[in-house]
Amino acid sequence: MRSSSALWTAPVWVGIVVFYFFHALHLEDPYEEVIAGPLWASQQVAVSLGYFYAFAYAITIGLATWEGGRLRKDRVWDLAPSRARYRVAAHALAPAVVAGWTILLLPVFMRLIETRLIPTPVSLLPLLMGMGIVCAYAVVGCALGHIAPRVIAAPVAAVAAFYVISKTGAYSDPIWPRHVSGQLDTQIAFGENYAAPTVLVPFLFSAVVALAVAVWWIGGTRRWVWRMVAAATALVTMAVCANTASGWGIAAGPVTAGHAAARCVGAAPRVCMAETGGAVERLEEVRNEIVRTLQNLKAAGVDVTVPATVSDGLLYERNRPESTSSTWWLPLTAQAERADGDLTGVRYAVLLGSVTFPCAFPTSFVPGVSADWVVNHDAAILWAAYTVEAQDPYLAWRKGEYQRIANGAEVLAKVEERAAKGRSLPTAEERADWFEKEKAKACRLAPPPEQAQRQGTDS
Repeated sequence: MRSSSALWTAPVWVGIVVFYFFHALHLEDPYEEVIAGPLWASQQVAVSLGYFYAFAYAITIGLATWEGGRLRKDRVWDLAPSRARYRVAAHALAPAVVAGWTILLLPVFMRLIETRLIPTPVSLLPLLMGMGIVCAYAVVGCALGHIAPRVIAAPVAAVAAFYVISKTGAYSDPIWPRHVSGQLDTQIAFGENYAAPTVLVPFLFSAVVALAVAVWWIGGTRRWVWRMVAAATALVTMAVCANTASGWGIAAGPVTAGHAAARCVGAAPRVCMAETGGAVERLEEVRNEIVRTLQNLKAAGVDVTVPATVSDGLLYERNRPESTSSTWWLPLTAQAERADGDLTGVRYAVLLGSVTFPCAFPTSFVPGVSADWVVNHDAAILWAAYTVEAQDPYLAWRKGEYQRIANGAEVLAKVEERAAKGRSLPTAEERADWFEKEKAKACRLAPPPEQAQRQGTDS
């Protein structure tokens, strides 16, 4: 270890890791925002490794090439074979492997300390993948040091590895280099973990190359048989890995979702929020707001089916299940973590889940398709929004939609006028009756289902 190139180059690569950790990882997300959440161990491990895969592989292959060249220069293989060739190589390459592992372990360790997260075994899969690939690069580098001058081969190998791996993220055709390079292209959302193929494919792609290179050191009478078998196995495995990865999308390797822990309170509805989402301490307050909103809508005459469970959409941040009559998926954490403590967003989410129509409407405005339904449709929802004090976010959203049509200002004025008329009715029965009539009229004016479907597709 004392004589290894890994030791006397350590101040350089350790310094780069530390600098890049505090600079790059906090360039867009300051420390305060990072620790505020939502915090998910797999996501934080993946983020901390993203900048360092290529660097770890590059340093490893450079150091291994240098050490391999030193074994050749010192004529180690010409000495009496008291130890196996593999054992000698492993002893010489150990510091280079430790250096590559340190480059990967250091940012993960610092990130977990920073976020105070305890990693799960599954969350460490990308780290273990990277550590395995580091070993593969060490084997390849040692072989390279035996066939080329180390003064030239070591820096060239390091620069080439860094450049090629870091640039695979720009590939779109073919797409498989993005997924087999060992620099994971897939981002992890809250509650997700990498599926086994995502980390196994790049590891196998590199490992079989290292295995084929190592087999070339085998002695004995059948060395050529083993070498041919190893080369054929490597080519077949690499082809299978590339073919598998070519079916994945850009930044879309296989992941599994729904692993984040949730905390739940109450019944009918039972409200659940992400344990490490950053706002779970407001769970009771959020549930009270949901219950109060449902009660106010019912009292106003809105036909609301109270769900059995209201779950936090953060638990399935990227692939959220569709809400059903018994289970609603609402952005509870996203609305409850506001710095000002305002829960209007929670009421607004409940409103949109509660007000339903007996027909389908287009998802946006497209020329050539009737939009006569929009005044009655939006007036009915705006009336209900006023009932639960959630009119501001609804109006803000619809104003943006109205800008797509020529007479958007007139439409907005008409919607507000009709909603005000409904609110001004003297009795609760009359207001509820007005609400049902507005919904029925909106459905009568809605375009046929095939036009609504085509409009949604076009948009």
